[in-house]
Amino acid sequence: MTNIPILTANQISKSFKQKQVLSNLDFSVQENAIVAICGTNGSGKSVFMRVLAGLVKPDSGRVTIFDTTLGGKIEFPPYTGVHFDNSGLLLTETARNNLLLLAMVSNVVNKERIDEVIRLVGLDPLDKRLVRTYSTGMRQRLGIAQALMEDPKLLMLDEPTTGLDFAGQDWFHDLIQKLQNQGKTILITSHSKEEIAKFCDQAYEMAGGQLRRL
Repeated sequence: MTNIPILTANQISKSFKQKQVLSNLDFSVQENAIVAICGTNGSGKSVFMRVLAGLVKPDSGRVTIFDTTLGGKIEFPPYTGVHFDNSGLLLTETARNNLLLLAMVSNVVNKERIDEVIRLVGLDPLDKRLVRTYSTGMRQRLGIAQALMEDPKLLMLDEPTTGLDFAGQDWFHDLIQKLQNQGKTILITSHSKEEIAKFCDQAYEMAGGQLRRL
């Protein structure tokens, strides 16, 4: 971990139907760190993560990632892979076809890389089963493979261990340690303080629209 911030958020506020979810948040992530934000359901941690990923526009404030400020023509952060609640998975396709179709959008990933990341997350690129038959844990693994596919410098993963059994959680912890050793920066959300205490360099709790360092 270095002292260089690759992500900064300044005075982020967001409300939905006059209910304030985020209130003037300041936040930064250092290069090559593993950082976690925990909180109960509805605390705003996932909304904040979506703001950081450019998927939700804040009412006020600014997000800068790799010296690029989100907003205007720049909606999605550069060099960043994201995974949110499996919502982007095509249930009527195989795992491999999911990634092949996604790769067609940017046209920067070849089939060998797709097979590599599928194996990396513990799935089989030759598996012909459709994703709709996958367990929650298998879908989580595929979502992580999606986020890793283009070899990003920064990973944003929203509750990535949901649906994983104990062995799967251990696998995930080992994976992100390996990715950190490769120079990547990882930002995750979790509902469990106990989980993030095991492997994170920095941890925060979201409550009342505010972040508190743990």
